[in-house]
Amino acid sequence: MKINPASPRFIALLITSIIGIHTSAPAQTAAPAQRAPTLARTGVISIVETGAVADGVTLCTKAIQDAIDLCHASGGGRVIVPPGKFLTGTVHLRSRVNLHLESGAVILGSTDRAADYPIQPPSAYRSLHDVNGFRSLIYAQEQEDVSVTGSGVIDGQGGQFAYGGHDKDGRPRVMLFVSCAGVRVEGLHLRNSAAWMMHFLNCDRVQLRGLQVWNHCNKNNDMLDIDGCRDVTVSDCISDTDDDGITLKSTGPAPCENIVITNCVLSSRCVAIKAGTESTGGFRNIAISNCVIKPTKSELKFFGHDIGAGAIALQVVDGGEMDGVVVSNLRIEKTLSPISIRLGNRARPHTEGAPTPGVGKLRNIMFQNISATGAGNIGQSITGIPDYLVENITLSHVRIQLAAAGTKADAAKEMDEKEAAFPSPTMWGRLPVYGLYVRHARNVRLHDVVIEPAEGEARPAFHAEDAPGLLVRDCSFTQTETAHPNDASLETSHNKHPLLK
Repeated sequence: MKINPASPRFIALLITSIIGIHTSAPAQTAAPAQRAPTLARTGVISIVETGAVADGVTLCTKAIQDAIDLCHASGGGRVIVPPGKFLTGTVHLRSRVNLHLESGAVILGSTDRAADYPIQPPSAYRSLHDVNGFRSLIYAQEQEDVSVTGSGVIDGQGGQFAYGGHDKDGRPRVMLFVSCAGVRVEGLHLRNSAAWMMHFLNCDRVQLRGLQVWNHCNKNNDMLDIDGCRDVTVSDCISDTDDDGITLKSTGPAPCENIVITNCVLSSRCVAIKAGTESTGGFRNIAISNCVIKPTKSELKFFGHDIGAGAIALQVVDGGEMDGVVVSNLRIEKTLSPISIRLGNRARPHTEGAPTPGVGKLRNIMFQNISATGAGNIGQSITGIPDYLVENITLSHVRIQLAAAGTKADAAKEMDEKEAAFPSPTMWGRLPVYGLYVRHARNVRLHDVVIEPAEGEARPAFHAEDAPGLLVRDCSFTQTETAHPNDASLETSHNKHPLLK
């Protein structure tokens, strides 16, 4: 058969021959080195291009890392995780790289700790939880302008990791950022970490927004630990965790400062929002607002209590200072102790060989517009220790309704100082009052505070001692029939006057 040289078919065959494309052969994926110029122009690369397989079985650690490294080497850009399930061990996020999970994308953490989660060398910044390094699914150290975003899922499969008896037993986090600047995590669904879900250590300029977290598969299942970080915003998150929800820590010399937490819905079997289990570097300028705290939906329980230990707990026990915390506009449903403030003296050094810290300071704390219903029978507390008083604590427009009562035996309880105890809203069990227990505190101011006991409550409403400068205005603590009427008065070492009804 003759072919007309001017025919379209001839021209097409000629072009195909010249460029070496054979229609009968499959297209070949370009090698990473060949793909770099294209990446430099577009700033986008998919992990599938570097060999990731979306079957949830094939280990994709190298493919994901290759895509991140190529993106970083090209000056930065976006690494796409497309729809499908991708199994991986530790991947290192690099400066100016955005790891982006599209809708339908699932990153599954490997369940082989020994093979797929090598311990990362310790950074120059050392802290309490650094046991010669860390393990994490997504890890970054000393990087700038890094982010993990999208609407996909990251599932750590953390229920497959054995608990080693403490929170430093080497179980990997899902995310760990150490000494990074310019960090953003946004929009993701985060599931099932082996320990803490997200840990930010000594970082600057961190933005966390629109995250949905479910962490009920192991012990130490915190949602978020902000640890010695500066200039942090946490907003629009929904979280349900077995351990604490949002926790501010200072496990090293750096303080947590300039922190905003707002517009979140939180559920926890422990404390929904907490600062200060470790307090070495201290806490400054913290604003917590417009949050709902409600019971967990999980039927599993590893730590904590059925309705959660507490809503807000502010604590300094390992030295350091907490100065300038405002908590406002909270709606709290069913927690054992809605408000707890504690200055203690556990005095734990943050690393081996570090000096033993002295007693810290806790001052300038304000709670306003707080509404709590269905509270347990622990009670609320504001406590320091002898000769070290918490200072300038204000509760304004606070409503607390209790759903459980205490007993006459609770009312007669002697309160040990427990200076060195682990701080917790439940550290004394049920307090000898149902409303507010104040001890070793200067300038506590209560305005429009209403606390309603449960039926059958046998404890008085209020106790205050070593509380100079105590001021009470327009407050109401309902007197129960079983408690002695005089027990409703404020008694301090400096003054004695009845509660205003």
